[in-house]
Amino acid sequence: MSSEFAGRVAFVTGAAHGQGRAVALALAASGADIVGFDVAGKIEYPAYAQGSTAELDSLRDEVEALGRRALVFTGDVRDAAAIQAAVDATITEFGRIDVLFNNAGIVAYAAVDEMTELEWDSMLDINLKGPFLVTRAVVPHLKAAGRGVIINNSSVMGLRGGNRLSHYVASKHGLTGLTKAWAIELAPFGIRVVSIHPTGVNTPMNDGLAELEGATALEIAERSAGNLLPGVPWIETSDVAELVLYLASDRARFATGAQFTLDAGLLTR
Repeated sequence: MSSEFAGRVAFVTGAAHGQGRAVALALAASGADIVGFDVAGKIEYPAYAQGSTAELDSLRDEVEALGRRALVFTGDVRDAAAIQAAVDATITEFGRIDVLFNNAGIVAYAAVDEMTELEWDSMLDINLKGPFLVTRAVVPHLKAAGRGVIINNSSVMGLRGGNRLSHYVASKHGLTGLTKAWAIELAPFGIRVVSIHPTGVNTPMNDGLAELEGATALEIAERSAGNLLPGVPWIETSDVAELVLYLASDRARFATGAQFTLDAGLLTR
């Protein structure tokens, strides 16, 4: 285990499973104390999306087994009051927040002429408004400290288009734009803001999409891949975690306002 993040606190949304969980555990293994925030139970859209208190509890146990402290909170990133309560409790318990990983998000397919307002609103509210609400609550503490790192988990679709994904693409392009704007606004306070852009990641989300689409999880991954590298149908959560560890560290001290792709060459095509 590393001590690179010793004494630092990381706030991770969508922490119960998938990319958020992998990042939280990687940061803990590198010395950080962890705050995990995620929903508990199903949300209204898409039908597969859900979290559980059991997953958050097991995350807390795993972080503590690594010798680090952990807090976990159930809540929706669309709920400003729940976010503020979690941030306030974090400051009371740990006294600081150093790293914010805006990871919580959803994805689903929908043709533009068949898309409902619920589908559009849910996608934009979770994937774009959510990071805004969390960042708004965390930034005062980063400003007070005179340093901090915000990492927004966008997508390769935040840099290109996608078939039957207009609501998702819009939300992720918006998050890319927020990254650039916040980097300018927050730089005078010593706060770095970057975005990451993975292609299909091997997470439970693919199983849910596959069920909705009548496909296999691998077929879902291959739809978004288009990889130049052979034998790379998936980006693994460990790959995402390695990138986040670097960007959150002082090794990336000059990185702000930038987009970091993890797409096996998709955007080069």
